[in-house]
Order: sequence, then C-alpha cells, then structure tokens
Amino acid sequence: MNFLKAEWRKLAIINYEIDPQILLKYLPKGTELDFYQGKCYVSLVGFMFLNTKLLGIPVPFHRDFEEVNLRFYVKKKENGAWKRGVVFIKEIVPKPALSFIANSVYKENYHTLPMKNCIHEKEGELLIKYSWKDKNWHSIQIKADSTAQPMEDGSEFEFITEHYWGFTKKENRTSEYEVCHPKWDFYSVKEHQLEIDFEKIYGKDFECLNHQKPISVMLAEGSGVQVKVKSNVV
Repeated sequence: MNFLKAEWRKLAIINYEIDPQILLKYLPKGTELDFYQGKCYVSLVGFMFLNTKLLGIPVPFHRDFEEVNLRFYVKKKENGAWKRGVVFIKEIVPKPALSFIANSVYKENYHTLPMKNCIHEKEGELLIKYSWKDKNWHSIQIKADSTAQPMEDGSEFEFITEHYWGFTKKENRTSEYEVCHPKWDFYSVKEHQLEIDFEKIYGKDFECLNHQKPISVMLAEGSGVQVKVKSNVV
C-alpha cells in the first residue's frame, strides 16, 4: 500500500564514523549493521518534505515542512537477497500531527519541535540551513556549488542514499516499510556549519559525536518518493 507520497528535497547529510557497539542495542531483530569500506556510519540528515499526500490526499497545513533525523545503516537478508535500509534514532518535525501519524503508522520515534529553514541560491552557490529548537536553537548549514552532479557507482554518496527500507525495533519485534525513489544527484559541498548538542538531543550514547569531526558532508537534491507500508512484522 502506498501510504505516503511526497518530495524529499535538499538533503543536508552530515556523516560520522561510530563504534558499532554503540548501535547494537538499537538494532532491530533480523537486521545487521551495514558497513562502507569497513566503517560504521551514523548520519544527521536535514531536508524538506514537500507536496505531501497521505493515501493520495493532501493534508491542509501539513504539505511542506522540515525534518531532521539521526540514522544508521543496516541490512536484512530475505529470500537469499539483501534488503538495505536505515534505522532512525529520532526524527524531528515541526507539527504534532506529523509526529502522531508517523509514530502510529511507522512506529518510529518522532518528536515535535519548532523548526525553520533557509534555502537560497545566488551566484552559483546554494545555501541550505535547517534549524530546530528545544531550549536553544540547533542547526545544520551547508554551502555548495549549485550545479547538481550524477551519483557515482560504488561511491560513499551511493552507500548513504541507496538504502530503500526503514526498519523499526519494537522490543523483540521488527516492523519495516519500503521507500521508493530514483537515484539522487548531489551538489559539491564547499563548507558547512553545525550547531548541535548530540547528547542533549539524542542521549548519552551519542555524546561522543560532540567531540568528532564529520567523516564527510553531503548535499543531495532528492526527488519524489513513495513510502509503502509493509504488513509483515517479525
């Protein structure tokens, strides 16, 4: 069933290498960690949700909004083939109804906070900024070349963006859903700024990220997406 149709655009992606042991307690049953060139990744991702439709119906005042999430990468073997996906630590959106629907349908860990964005193009440069607030404002900002480039096979960018399943851990059970979209183009990142307290937003397990430099920073153009809810839960 196609539960959701939307566009995901201007995905700012901040990648860190992390100790795999930290993620094991978040790992859904039946999945295992997915590595790129022997490294375990966790990513902070901010992007725009645009033209959103639930079951084909636009929801008033909930069509266009920001999302910021922290995620890691997994794979699950099914019928002899690997399904590559992501697990979300937390997803932040600006409206309570979005959190309610996502937590109810996907069984995800959505939270509602005030958010804002800035997307600006000038003289061959893109400036992308996503901000969210608890007691203080946190933000992701990327400056990039405004000319999009095609994905390269086998690249780090391909690894990060070509995970088409969402897996969710609920005690001793795993739910899953499929995300369908074409391959994404990327923009060459010139510089970035990050204002965030990982421990405050995501808990003590991720405090270590406060003291690390990102392993890479990416900006993806994105595309239209379809999210298909799967009925099977293991």
